[in-house]
Amino acid sequence: MLLVGVNLRKLQHSHSTDPAANAEESLAELKELAFSAGAEIGGIFLQIRDSPDPATLVGRGKLEEIRATAHSQNIPLVIVDHDLTPVQLRNMEKGTGCRVIDRTQLILDIFATHARTREGQLQVELAQLNYLLPRLTGRGEKLSRLGGGIGTRGPGEQKLETDRRRIRDRVRKIQQTIETVRNQRTTRRRARQAVPLGMVAFVGYTNAGKSTLFNALTHASVLTSSNMFATLDPTIRGIRLPSRRRVLLSDTVGFLRDLPATLIAAFRSTLEELQEAALILHVTDISNPHHPEQDAEVLKVLRELGVEDRPRLHVLNKIDRLTSEEISVLSDPNGRQHQRLLASAVTGEGLQELIAQIDALMSVDPLLRLKFRVPLADGRHLALVRAEGRILDSRVVNGYMLLEADVPESLARKLDEFVDKSNILPAALTSSDSSLL
Repeated sequence: MLLVGVNLRKLQHSHSTDPAANAEESLAELKELAFSAGAEIGGIFLQIRDSPDPATLVGRGKLEEIRATAHSQNIPLVIVDHDLTPVQLRNMEKGTGCRVIDRTQLILDIFATHARTREGQLQVELAQLNYLLPRLTGRGEKLSRLGGGIGTRGPGEQKLETDRRRIRDRVRKIQQTIETVRNQRTTRRRARQAVPLGMVAFVGYTNAGKSTLFNALTHASVLTSSNMFATLDPTIRGIRLPSRRRVLLSDTVGFLRDLPATLIAAFRSTLEELQEAALILHVTDISNPHHPEQDAEVLKVLRELGVEDRPRLHVLNKIDRLTSEEISVLSDPNGRQHQRLLASAVTGEGLQELIAQIDALMSVDPLLRLKFRVPLADGRHLALVRAEGRILDSRVVNGYMLLEADVPESLARKLDEFVDKSNILPAALTSSDSSLL
């Protein structure tokens, strides 16, 4: 495959002051995406222009150069690091004599490869059909040939031979099926919410190590890979915090620069978990030299989703790849991090502190410090305090177990009849907890 990048001087990213570096970084990212799709790179072209050519994006001169290289190396596919209009796509295919796909179609192809659940597969097919629908004109001859490989996965070209009416019917059917699955997921979420469990959602740039960190905290076996977009389908696991409260951790799809809105919409299931989260865990690959730009893209998506102001903990992951000098630069003179935490999901460094920080920041089902007077014969309620609370002091007096413990508010309500109301520690209760008295 050939990779083609276009650096448009008039359309630079606001957070980049070096246009050439920005274009090279974007091309490097496209190369990683191509590798994730199973491509073998035969050459890379980077063109600098003031504005895109409306007919061919790169201009006819560059198109001839790409055609000559593709012909000499017998390369069948060109991947463009840009979103192509239907006209540009047709003209580039005609001018190069190769199949041409753009950045969005490449990402959709990777999504089709990695989606595992029925819902995820439907969402990918829906995004592909919506993407290809306006690009059907003039491609009948190409679409009549069955194909395989990058850019042809998902709904399949046989479906795309049909007229627009049939494709729109298929889109409506998929949307109805996804809505049914979504309603089922909403029902399950409401059942979870009947028990006050806080949700912690992992977000971050693709390949930041979210799934590895998720596995390290939950002892799960979510797929981890250096390939981009290895995680597409939502995964939720519960853990118990040091306070004995249980929380749910949710692994989500990784973000990417200039991720089209249609792709964000396609994976609404993972992002709905993000919108329900009480705490957002922003994971950064601190060893990546471009992590500031990657963090900016993540924050951009959070703004688009309306969760930018949600409580957030910034985890600087992969510190095992840094030198001691680089790590020291990340800390302030007192050795503390402000709203961020250094960790390595691979070595386990910083994970205990991370769990403690999650515990401290979790506002759902707050902890209360109470004293209980439970009959010794009541083993069930004594076991509840031991299992779900943190006992600070205990002693036996006249057939009763006197306990002082930090317990979640939900447990305190269950044990209300055993609360020693004459000895409640005032500092442990807020005004909203007065109903317990």
